[in-house]
Amino acid sequence: MADHYYSKKPSAASSPRELKESVLGTELSFTVDSGVFSKGGLDFGSRLLLESLEEAKAEGRLIDAGCGWGPIGIFAAVWYPARPVLMVDVNERSVELSRRNADRNGATRAEVRQQDLLEGLDDDSAAMIVSNPPVRAGKEVVFRLYEQAWRVLKQNGTLTIVIQKKQGAPSTKAKLEELGFTVETAAKKKGYFIFRAEKH
Repeated sequence: MADHYYSKKPSAASSPRELKESVLGTELSFTVDSGVFSKGGLDFGSRLLLESLEEAKAEGRLIDAGCGWGPIGIFAAVWYPARPVLMVDVNERSVELSRRNADRNGATRAEVRQQDLLEGLDDDSAAMIVSNPPVRAGKEVVFRLYEQAWRVLKQNGTLTIVIQKKQGAPSTKAKLEELGFTVETAAKKKGYFIFRAEKH
């Protein structure tokens, strides 16, 4: 199999570097590396998701599904300090980076696990799920994430995702509605859509 950011063990040689990212007036420091998603820094879609993020009405845990080197989950952990945050990724290098980045930014309530999306998490155990989904892994993988999110979210919990129109934004919206979510377009810019899907 070719080496992708959703490989469990990236074969790309490690070449870590430091960077700072600022979103909505909050500046944080990160270590990034090759073999993970968006190794050059915060990508446009993840930035738009963060800029559009709203807290769910439900209380409880926030999950960053497919966390990469951690920007979405760590910004959320800093913004919502009362919420426990769980960050998950199948890529072991992503998990190592996210742990390091959570520590350096004081995200003490953030836990990072190596696992396949939301596999094995309890039903009705999360208030918020955020994701820049692994679209290059294929529609089947992405739709499985949506199905898992419906199961794992509490009533009034929200799934917030970013997806490009060319990568299947219309089919994503249809799938979420088919599962039972109430879906709104929270933002739309340069072909990127932010969908906020609430479970009722």
